[in-house]
Amino acid sequence: MITAVVYSESGGTYKTTMTANLAVALERMGLNTLVLDLDPQEGNLTSLFDVGSRRSDPDADNLVKHILDMPDGEFEALIESTDEGVDIIPSHDMLGDFTSNLEQKISYETGMKNMNREDYPRFELLYELLWNEQELHKKYDAILIDPNARAEDLLYNAIFALRTLVAPVKPAGKGNLSLEGLDELVGNMERQLDIEIGLSCVVPSGVGQTNAHQQYQQQFRETDAFATPVTIGNRESLMDAMWEARGSAFRVVEERWKTFERDGQMVSEPGQRRIREREIDTLRKLYELALFIATVTFDAEVQPILELNIQDHESRVIDLQTDEKHEVTTA
Repeated sequence: MITAVVYSESGGTYKTTMTANLAVALERMGLNTLVLDLDPQEGNLTSLFDVGSRRSDPDADNLVKHILDMPDGEFEALIESTDEGVDIIPSHDMLGDFTSNLEQKISYETGMKNMNREDYPRFELLYELLWNEQELHKKYDAILIDPNARAEDLLYNAIFALRTLVAPVKPAGKGNLSLEGLDELVGNMERQLDIEIGLSCVVPSGVGQTNAHQQYQQQFRETDAFATPVTIGNRESLMDAMWEARGSAFRVVEERWKTFERDGQMVSEPGQRRIREREIDTLRKLYELALFIATVTFDAEVQPILELNIQDHESRVIDLQTDEKHEVTTA
């Protein structure tokens, strides 16, 4: 089973949009995919996929209540389906108070059981819920988590549960410092959680054409410490359009979503976008990244064919098995 936390300590790395694109890519490969949105901030996966209508309702059942063993309903009722086939457990405002609610639970249970607080399995609760209680490995082929950025209980629960990281990195500063930081990050988490954590791959994202950015990218390519299967260029327009399309970059291109000015106002509509080869290439890279995670990290058998059915435009079929990775044919 494919399980990965898409995590970055810094902003601007396409963390949330990358999680969405990976989930949709895995679904297109024929894998039943679930994503958990553990980010309580605005501009999260829940907003992107236009789900979670009760995320601000304090009385609504949500994932935190289930993690803390005080549910208000069935776990299955938390799961919503997106227009692109991916299932999602939406974010909820209660995620922002996870640690304080957890502390209350720990105080109550350790007091009742006369247990030392240090012995309480505070990082194992999500693991217990997903695998032992709900047995999601029997229902899904892939589970991804888009976590909160802060190194606290919620993040540690996510990593303890899934054990594998996908790390988008931002081209800022010296590449060797970023490499050292990633190594230190994984090591600290392993010591904190007392588990082995796999780093599936590092994904330099938002990489421009400047000499500094290209040098940064090269330093990641040349290291043996981490796998770097693809580099995602600076594609702000494509990633921004995902929020207007309420879906993945694949949806943006296939439905040709574009934001433009009309009568002095900015509007977003499908059927307007020009189909540029660099955006097709970005989709190929995102699909290649999902393929790497599925096949190299987890040894899954998936279909390495990306089919793009572009509205009012020729369809494209991209075979990632061919030696010519940029080969694009007309369907």
